[in-house]
Amino acid sequence: MTTWLPLIAGLALLVVGGELLVRGAVQAATRLGVSPLVIGLTLVGFGTSTPELVTSVQASLAGSPGIAYGNIVGSNIANLLLIIGISALFTPLLIASSALRRDAVIMLGVTIGFAALAALTPMTRAIGAAFVLGLAAYIFFVFRQERSGASHGAVYQKSEATQQADPGLTPVAATPDGPSFALALLTVAAGLAIVIAGGHFLVQGAVAVARGFGISETVIGLTIVAVGTSMPELITSIVAAYRKQADVAFGNIIGSNIYNILGIGGATALIAPIGVPAEIIRFDNPVMIGASLLLILFAFTGLRIARWEGALLLAGYCGYVFWIWP
Repeated sequence: MTTWLPLIAGLALLVVGGELLVRGAVQAATRLGVSPLVIGLTLVGFGTSTPELVTSVQASLAGSPGIAYGNIVGSNIANLLLIIGISALFTPLLIASSALRRDAVIMLGVTIGFAALAALTPMTRAIGAAFVLGLAAYIFFVFRQERSGASHGAVYQKSEATQQADPGLTPVAATPDGPSFALALLTVAAGLAIVIAGGHFLVQGAVAVARGFGISETVIGLTIVAVGTSMPELITSIVAAYRKQADVAFGNIIGSNIYNILGIGGATALIAPIGVPAEIIRFDNPVMIGASLLLILFAFTGLRIARWEGALLLAGYCGYVFWIWP
């Protein structure tokens, strides 16, 4: 049991720290007069992915590429199969937005690009910089479209899903009796410190569990670490589906997957360049591409994901975990 304690403690700290970090950042941005749209598309929309970011970077620095990239790839697979599957079981997911379909194609392109690069070369700082710049360009492009009011894309839906699950993250007009800017910054600092500590314990715990039970670090990263750091996406998508905001649940996952590869993968390569493990290249990356294609196929046929399709996705995730678990 003591082997699992750092891993469990790390996951708990990541959840608490991530919540404080995003909440404080939203309060600080509100005090500075930043528009709610900008807050939603950046701080709220991608802030919930901080646990994955910190965990992958710390694992890479610790020389554990299986956990670093297993967390990224495993989170994306869990998002596509596990979280969308569970959400669709609550209520069929209607995919009505043309912008959402655009983002799904972008997600597929980013996924294939990552898999191809991983098979050809280690994740160098140049590749990491290209990924981060690609994410910045994507956010800028989406922000311009959102401002025009023409359509709502996946990044917007990810932000909306997060705010529905936690109304405290919704930006409101600053009031004299609201949190001060100094208090908001203190909340950000506390959240960041807790997230960093949580990532450290999570990586330590994952390595200890892998060694203690004779399981590869890659499998631990692809399953326990990936699902644990994807808890914000799981909760927000289920809440959105329960409230009949099916398009929001779908957009939350698409936005998360784009950020996981471009943002987390890019930052990990920039800070600690390291090769993607061969087992991920051979098996898990093709599974991630296949899951992306299957989800897009379901979404484009009838512009909905029915309950039976959700059940099929969920069964696919159970089969995937069964296959890779020793």
